[in-house]
Amino acid sequence: MTQTAVHFDGVAKSFGSVRALAGIDLTLRRGETVALLGRNGAGKSTTLSLLLGLDAPDTGRVELFGGPPARAVGAGRVGAMLQEGRPVPRVTVRELVSFVARTYPAPLDVDEALRLAGIAEHADRRADRLSGGQVQRVRFAVALAGAPELIVLDEPTAALDVEARQAFWASMRAYARRGNTVLFSTHYLEEADEHADRIVVIDRGRILADGTGEELKRAAGGSLVSFDLAGRPTGDLPRLPGVVAVEVRGDRARLRTEDSDATIVALAGLGAVRRLEVAPVSLEDAFLALTSPSSSPTHELETAR
Repeated sequence: MTQTAVHFDGVAKSFGSVRALAGIDLTLRRGETVALLGRNGAGKSTTLSLLLGLDAPDTGRVELFGGPPARAVGAGRVGAMLQEGRPVPRVTVRELVSFVARTYPAPLDVDEALRLAGIAEHADRRADRLSGGQVQRVRFAVALAGAPELIVLDEPTAALDVEARQAFWASMRAYARRGNTVLFSTHYLEEADEHADRIVVIDRGRILADGTGEELKRAAGGSLVSFDLAGRPTGDLPRLPGVVAVEVRGDRARLRTEDSDATIVALAGLGAVRRLEVAPVSLEDAFLALTSPSSSPTHELETAR
């Protein structure tokens, strides 16, 4: 049995004059939880559409479990929770999930799907009369109905409050612990950092980074050294040991550095340093560094997979 759940090989896709994907290679293994990050228009939605067989690449190949996406989707091996769609009116949660389950050859037990999605206590309520967070869990139960080995989640916690987001991720982790593969896109970078085994950053139709959250942070410079300039010139800051980027906000400088100790020693050699702070680079800092318009697309982090 292949250990590969998803494989993109040189996949390119254009819509008219807009090149959505520029020849990406991507492999997801069984049992991984992977976050797909990117700005609006970066190519995330096109990637998910091709993966689900909703569209076809112009060039390259997309495979799920060693075959075409349509075959895996039709066999119930893939579940999807997309942003769009409203609950069917005048049906209960159980009726909705049961109806969807009957369309698959080997569905998950309906009660089990409801339990995994954290919506079992509302099974007999009308789906169109639930709160936003509860509707998201209904969508999750529908995505689980076919007993999928791969689930695709497009912005699954958008517009949810903190409590609802926590409940959703608890449900997702229970599903992932069964050895299933999860691919999710999100604008909440802390969710990617906390819940993903791997993070794939896509921008301008290219994969710029593929690694763990810690690997991406190290690639962007492992620490942030900030201090008050107090009139100090900034021309020498980019040349300090370890510094990979310099940002000035008002009278305060922020240095991304791969060696904070060496940077601080060099700073001290230039004179007194006021209000010095050292903190680890966040995933947001790494994401912004990778997707900055000034970043060269040839400078990419690609962790061996």
